[in-house]
Amino acid sequence: MSSPEPGHGAGFSTEPEYDVAAGTPALVIGPYLTQQRSGRDAAQPNDTNEASRPPSARLEEAVGLAAAIDLNVVEARLAMISSPRPSTYLGKGKVDEIKEFVEEHEIKLVVMDCALSPVQQRNLERAFGAKVIDRTGLILEIFGRRARTSEGSLQVELAHLAYQKSRLVRSWTHLERQRGGFGFLGGPGETQIEADRRLIQERMTRIERDLAGVTRTRGLHRASRRRVPYPIVAFVGYTNAGKSTLFNRMTKAKVLAQDMLFATLDPTSRAIGLPHGEKAILSDTVGFISDLPTMLVAAFRATLEDVIEADILLHVRDVSHGETAAQAADVETVLRELDIDPDDAGRIIEVWNKSDLLVGEERERLAAQIARMAPESRPALVSALSGEGVDDLLLLIEEHIARGRPSYHILLDPSDGKGLNWLYENAEVLGRDDRDEALALRVRIANEKEPRLLRRFPKARRLRN
Repeated sequence: MSSPEPGHGAGFSTEPEYDVAAGTPALVIGPYLTQQRSGRDAAQPNDTNEASRPPSARLEEAVGLAAAIDLNVVEARLAMISSPRPSTYLGKGKVDEIKEFVEEHEIKLVVMDCALSPVQQRNLERAFGAKVIDRTGLILEIFGRRARTSEGSLQVELAHLAYQKSRLVRSWTHLERQRGGFGFLGGPGETQIEADRRLIQERMTRIERDLAGVTRTRGLHRASRRRVPYPIVAFVGYTNAGKSTLFNRMTKAKVLAQDMLFATLDPTSRAIGLPHGEKAILSDTVGFISDLPTMLVAAFRATLEDVIEADILLHVRDVSHGETAAQAADVETVLRELDIDPDDAGRIIEVWNKSDLLVGEERERLAAQIARMAPESRPALVSALSGEGVDDLLLLIEEHIARGRPSYHILLDPSDGKGLNWLYENAEVLGRDDRDEALALRVRIANEKEPRLLRRFPKARRLRN
C-alpha cells in the first residue's frame, strides 16, 4: 500500500480504491433464503438456481469473489432468512449480531452476497458503522480491476454507472480521472453526497457512443476473419473453470490464468491448427457466474459478440467441482440471454476439464457416464494443466466444423507440386497414398471452396460422408 499523498486525507493515493481494498478487514455474509418461494417474490435475483446450490457452496464462492480483490476476509457466515426485510434485508436480531461482530473485530467492509436495494444498503451501513456492498457491487469492482483494454474499461464503467444511477453515491471524482477503479471501496470525498444524475447520464451517453465505435471496429475485424475464412471457436464457462489455462495449452499463448474468479475479462483470440490442416480462430472470453448482473450482460454484449457469432462453442466445466451441474445451469442461463440455444449439440461441445483432479472410482464413474452418452453429445474429458485429452478435443472440434462438408478422392500426378500444395493450403488432407504412378488423396473441403476444387481437379470423385 502506498503512503498518503501530501495534502490529502489518510488512505488517499494515486490508486485510492485499490489501496483501501487491499487487505481491508471484511466480513462476508450469506443471507440466503431458507426455502424456495413461489409467486412474484421468487423472481428475486438472489434466488437464481438456489434449489440446486447449497448455501455453504454459495458462501464459499462469495469468499472467492472477495479474495479476487484482495480483501482480508476475517470471517464468512451464513444468515438464513425466511424472507428479505424491506428496510435492511436481514432481521433486526441478525443486524444487531453482525453489528457487534463488526465493532469487536474492527471490520471496515461487509459484503452481502445478495442484491440490495439502495435503501437496504444505506440502512445497513448506518447500522454496522461500516461500508456495505452487495454481490452486484462486488462483481463490478472485480471487473473494474480485471479490465485491461479500453473497451473493457468502458464497458465496466458503463455497467457501474447504470448500477449507481439510482443510488446515493459517495464520490464521482473518477468521472474526471478516466481510470479503471470505480470507488466502491474507498477514494477521495468518501462522504454521503447525492449523485449528480445529469453528470452520470452525460458520461453514460459518451461511453455508449465510444462503445458503438468499438463495436463497429470489432465488426470489421470479424468480417475480415470471415473473409479468410476461418471458423470461430469460442470458450464459454463458469468463472475459474480453467478456460484460460486450456486456451494457453491449445494456442501456446500467455493469457492470465490463475486460480481466481474472473482472472480473464478482456477477450483474446488466436489462430490454431486442427489435426488435418484446417485452421480456426480460438477466442477466450470472460467467465460467467450465478446471478450475473443484468446490466453487466448488457454492457459486455460487444465483448460477447465473439460468443454470439462463433461457429463452435466450447462449454468448459470444472468436473472436479462439487457444484459443476449448478455452474453449468448458470452458464446455460446466460447463453439463453444471448439468444444461444445451450442444447444445440451441433454447435456446443462440452469440455469436462480438470480431469487430473479426479482419482480412482470418481474417474471411473465419470468415464462410464461419458461412454453411456449418445456419440453426438459426448463431452471431451481433458486436463488443461497436463494436456490430457487435448488432442482428442481438437479432433472433436474438427469433426463439428466438418459436419456437412463434402469429401473427395483425388488422383494427382506426382510431379504436380502446385496442385498438392493447393490441397494442403485449402482443404483438409484426411489420407494420402503415395504410389509410383499417382498420389491418391482423400480430402475434405469447406462448402464455399468446393467450386474452386472442382475447377482445379475436374476428375475429383465425391465420397459419401
